[in-house]
Order: sequence, then C-alpha cells, then structure tokens
Amino acid sequence: MLGLAKESNGSAPNLQPQEGSTSSLWKNRNFIAVFSSYSLSLLGNTFHSIALNLWVLQTTGSAKLMSVVLITHLVISMLFGSFAGTIADRTDRRTLMWVTDIIRFVLVGAIAVLVYLPNIPFIFIVILTAIVAFAGVIRTPAFQASLVEIIDKEQITKAVGVINISDNIIRISGFALGGIAVAAFGGAFAIAIDAVTFLLSAALLLFTGKFPYAAVRDTEKAQTTFKEDLKAGFRYVWTDPFSRAAVILLPVVMFFFLSTFMLIQVMAVNVWHAKPFVFGLMEACIPLGYVVGSILIIKLDTRLKGRGKWIIGSMILMGPMFIAISLMSSAFAALPLILLVGFLFSFSTTIIFIALRIAIDPSMQGRVFGLIGALTSVAPPVGLAVFSTLSDIHGPAVIIAISGAAMLIIGCISYMYMKEMRHFN
Repeated sequence: MLGLAKESNGSAPNLQPQEGSTSSLWKNRNFIAVFSSYSLSLLGNTFHSIALNLWVLQTTGSAKLMSVVLITHLVISMLFGSFAGTIADRTDRRTLMWVTDIIRFVLVGAIAVLVYLPNIPFIFIVILTAIVAFAGVIRTPAFQASLVEIIDKEQITKAVGVINISDNIIRISGFALGGIAVAAFGGAFAIAIDAVTFLLSAALLLFTGKFPYAAVRDTEKAQTTFKEDLKAGFRYVWTDPFSRAAVILLPVVMFFFLSTFMLIQVMAVNVWHAKPFVFGLMEACIPLGYVVGSILIIKLDTRLKGRGKWIIGSMILMGPMFIAISLMSSAFAALPLILLVGFLFSFSTTIIFIALRIAIDPSMQGRVFGLIGALTSVAPPVGLAVFSTLSDIHGPAVIIAISGAAMLIIGCISYMYMKEMRHFN
C-alpha cells in the first residue's frame, strides 16, 4: 500500500491514536458526534438553499434574483477554498467547525428575520448569504481533514463510506424537506429551522471535547506566516504526484458526470418522452447506485486490492456507459445503465477520498481538500453551461456520446501517466 507522504523533515507523520481511541467506529464517541454534526450541518445547507431559493421565487418571481444567490455561493467557494484549507491546517479544526456553525446559526437566523419583515432590500439577503457561504467554505476542509484526528487508520474506509452515504441521503431529503417546509410554513419559518440545525451541529462538536490527538502539529518547527502556508499548500499539490492526480481527477469526474446526467434528464423529457414515474426512477438510480457502491467499498475494505486501478478504471468505464445511454430508445431501457453509472461514480470518488486521507500528509489535508473543494465547486456549473449550449445546437444524444468518449480517452490517459494514482493499493 502507498505509504503516507513524508513530512518536510523526512519523518513519517505519527498517526497512532492516543488514549481514548476505540477499535469500533460506532463506539468512537468523537466520530459519532462529528459525523452527526456534519450531517446536521449538511442538512442545514441543503435546507437553507432550497428554502431561500423558493422564497425568492415566490416573493419576487425573478429567476435572475435566484441566480444571484446561487452565483454568490459559487463565487465564494471558488475564491476562498484554498484560503479555507490553509486556515484549517493552521488552527484547531474542531474549534473552527463549531465556531463557523455558531456564526451560521446567527446569520441564518438574521436572514429568517429579514425574510419575515416586509420591504427589506434584497441586497441585505445577498450580503448575509455571502457570509454564510464563506463560513461554510471555511468549515468544509476542517471537517474533511479532521477525520485523521479522531479515527484509526483502519477505520478510514468505513468512515468515508458512511459519510458519503449520509451525504447522498441528506442532500436528497434536505431539498425535499426544505420545499415542504416553505410550502407549509413559509420561507421565514423554514429558514429559521435551518438556523437551528447549525446550532445543534455546534453543540455536538462542543460535546466531543478535545480531539484525542492533533494531526501532525510539530511545535519544534519555526512558526510560518499564513502566506507561507498558503504557498506551501500549492507547492505540495504541485510537487506531490498523488495529490496532483487527485486534484485533477475529481474535478474532471464532476465536470463530466454531473453535466452529462443533466443531458440525460433533458433526453428523457425531450427525446424519450418519459412518463413521470419512469423519470422519477431515473432520478433515483444515481443516488441508489452510489449508495450501493459505497456499501460495497465498506464491506470489502482492505480486501479491495488495487484501489488506484478501481478509481481510474471506474472513470474509464463510465465513458462507454454514457455512449450506450445515448443510443437507448427509451428511458426505461436506460435505467440499468444509469444505475451502473451511479455505482461507478461511487468507486471513482469515494475511493479517492479514502486514498487522500491515507496518502496525504495530515498537516496538509486541509489545504488539499480546500483546493479540491474550490475546483469541484466550479467544474459542474461550467460543464452545465457548456453542455447545455452544445445540446441546444446538436441535441442531447450527440453531446452525451461525445462526453462518454471524452471520459474514456481522459481515463485511459490518466491510467498511462498517473502512475502514483494507478499504483495506490
């Protein structure tokens, strides 16, 4: 198995847990609290997003104003992802998470009050939304990098798999619950519920107490400035072949996968004329395939050999699946292939997130995850814009097939040249 990256002093980072660690993931109080906090925080994010967007549409009827809210989140993620990762590596990650949750609780509560009051300038909502988005961007790499502090190395596969399964379930249910809450109680009440989820998330993190050990914080090293640490993060990603491969592959997979699935939805309506029931099944296939893939990864754990080959191989296989879907005559016939795509997507992303926690220096994980977060937040919207424009000109089937061919070619090139990723075991 690929070892952990070396520290600058040449010694391998000490990842042995101190007293308080347990052999069972579900007996690890810190993991349960952090996992529950993450789930509540994510529920708050999705709930807030749909509730605020629906409120904007209901009160203004303006898709342009709704797009301002969406673009605000995108720009904040793109601009500050790397800065957030550096902050996560310079400070106590647990403290950073609960502080940002408290900040979001206060700000989202303020948004709920403004939404309730009449004739409030929309710019106030946008400003508060930008600060909420910034706090969320700060929290994400802190959470991603904190796992190595609270679980044993042998538990990483199970922990990442469980988190990814929860991620899919919560994103789907959060959007649904947010829509229901807005319809039943109005935007202000729905957003207030969202604020409470952030408060509960912070409370869970406070419940954990101090993490059993800190991830490679060498007190003997000379103190560095924020700018130096930021540059060191970029330099690490650029010079470490595995980090560089992960930072390239994840945004590429997100770019093609999400953009192509959007075109499959267009094809289901405009070409296949799918009935609502079949369209609903199609929508469920991706998360279902992803969950099945994550469960299988958890079950296989260390028995899954050649994990780097699985990462790139699943990306390669998605290419022919997309080409085959573009040739289908009906949405119903395409369902098994769409399910398989969701399964492959799980293998191409879940295993990378496992590998990152094993192969990356823990003191650099915040910066690596921050950069990945920034790139993966930009890739899907860019892909959606490009693919939708081309689809209007050439039709969805042609662009889906071209996307599949591109994934196949890029995957093969990655297999040939990304040796460190391919050899990861």
